Amino acid sequence: MPARSGVESVAVPAVEPPQNGTAIQSNVASRIPVSGTSKGSGSPSYSLPPSNFSPQVAVTLDRLFNAYIANFTGGTDPRVIPLAYLDWWVKLCWSPGTHARLSEKATRKAIRFALYTMQSLADPQNAPLAVEPLPQDHRFRAPGWKTWPYNLMSQSFLLSQQWWANATTGVPALNRNQKEIVTFMTRQMLDLVSPSNYPHTNPEVVEAISREGGANLTRGWGNWWDDWLRRSRGEKPAGTEQFQPGAQVAATPGKVVFRNHLIELIQYTPTTDRVYPEPLLVVPAWIMKYYILDLSPHNSLVRYLVGKGHTVFMLSWRNPTSEDRHLDMEDYRRAGVMAALGAIEQILPHQPIHGAGYCLGGTLLTIAAAAMARDGDNRLKSITLLAAQTDFSEAGELMLFVNETQVSFLESMMWDRGVLDSHHMSGAFQMLRSNDLVWSRMVREYLLGDRQPFSDLTAWNEDQTRMPYRMHSEYLRKLFLDNELATGSYEVRGRPLAISDVQAPIFAVGTEKDHVAPWKSVYKINLLANSQQVTFLLTSGGHNAGIVSEPGHPRRHYRVDSPWSEKNYMDPGTWQEKMPRCEGSWWPAWEKWLTEQSGQRVTPPSMGAPESGFPELCDAPGTYVLQS
Repeated sequence: MPARSGVESVAVPAVEPPQNGTAIQSNVASRIPVSGTSKGSGSPSYSLPPSNFSPQVAVTLDRLFNAYIANFTGGTDPRVIPLAYLDWWVKLCWSPGTHARLSEKATRKAIRFALYTMQSLADPQNAPLAVEPLPQDHRFRAPGWKTWPYNLMSQSFLLSQQWWANATTGVPALNRNQKEIVTFMTRQMLDLVSPSNYPHTNPEVVEAISREGGANLTRGWGNWWDDWLRRSRGEKPAGTEQFQPGAQVAATPGKVVFRNHLIELIQYTPTTDRVYPEPLLVVPAWIMKYYILDLSPHNSLVRYLVGKGHTVFMLSWRNPTSEDRHLDMEDYRRAGVMAALGAIEQILPHQPIHGAGYCLGGTLLTIAAAAMARDGDNRLKSITLLAAQTDFSEAGELMLFVNETQVSFLESMMWDRGVLDSHHMSGAFQMLRSNDLVWSRMVREYLLGDRQPFSDLTAWNEDQTRMPYRMHSEYLRKLFLDNELATGSYEVRGRPLAISDVQAPIFAVGTEKDHVAPWKSVYKINLLANSQQVTFLLTSGGHNAGIVSEPGHPRRHYRVDSPWSEKNYMDPGTWQEKMPRCEGSWWPAWEKWLTEQSGQRVTPPSMGAPESGFPELCDAPGTYVLQS
């Protein structure tokens, strides 16, 4: 393979942030008589000065107005939800059969509740429940919920929740997106009024107050006050300080060997006498810091791979500011993936490179790989996609926040600020699992007064980043709204690309409980790439915890294509039924696959390449990961 010429330079465009207001000159238009008279009229003609209210001024005012409103709505367009409910209500009123069905269901649930009430008065502990909570709903698991009157509260709430689920999902002619918005928001409102959220209707809280004389509420008030003060000062929650990058987390030894405006490239120190010749470049998402893949020593994917003899390089993205507002997806491809490949090629000449991408980093790696394949660049030996989507047509509940109205509103906010602040994205993710991430936490910490210690993963989740205005707008429009990557219309350097051009072997990982990149959406790589080249693995856990699944982690399992698996396309459900369940971590299965794509072990390479312009700049984890 011919050597290539260094790293592609990146020109960062000059930044012209928008003004906080638009000055519009107010020239008073006085009527100026013109000599002579109008033709066919006895009165003088008049002319007006040119209008200063151009279309661009109108757009600027609209954006400023929307950006101002966004300060009070958390970046959510306030028109979306009322319009969705109006559409639902109008179509429900026009559906008499649905009315009859919902009335019949309400009657049946009332009867079931009445029968349960009578049986529970006689034997509350053993009375058969009128409705069982969903498997993921742990709010009513405590024994106190089987005692009167809390048993009646929980059962009436669950029956109401079940009825509302029927009412919001079975209305004819309701637009799919509108239906999902109404269903999602109704669930959020029901979660808000759950009896588990209030001290006088939660038996666990009542019992704690009785046992401690109200001391739990005093501790809870202190916890709330401490959280409020930290949020107002822009500080991380209490307990995260014990997980500092470079000390407790992101501590795998290595060196930063390349830096540009957008990335630092970390090369990790080998720990084995012999290593595989092909290096591995890991491209993390830039929504959060990279070190979810290098957490504590016992669950660091990087440390695991280095210990198996792989030479690992990692991208560490810069945390953008408003000055980076004009950076776009092409900048992230060119100054991120392509610049890193160029640097690695100089450090390890003539070696093909394994690529691995997590979440949005996997999507970007796929874009780069397709563009490289189109242009005849064969530097990638294999590609691994970790919880990364390439087809966004079924991207799950996250799509509720991505429609034309919402994206336009969000663009106004980002246009004004230059970036999407981290708390807007994290708030959206928390809403997807509000039971676990919002209400249950508030009950535990503010009503029961118990602080749950942070783990390395939850501390990482608080170490948030921003995203540039132009990049995030392109990401939402081109990938989520228009699904250009899956339809072959995504362009790089003015030419469309196709994932089917990629000939390198692909290993794709999905997680069973992923709310960010649903595994059935990740599975669609089988429809876009050469299926003979794709190995798919489905692991237990969610978007983050499913990937951080080190050997020895309890209660982990996975399914993976076997070497003898039929390679004709199977739908996700059939695939899940046919693939045998394997107990334990998926890491060894992937590392074995990676080894099969690699050559015989050789002497470890040097750190960096000073003679080629890639010296050791500083120790890992570098400087960009420490930016707030």
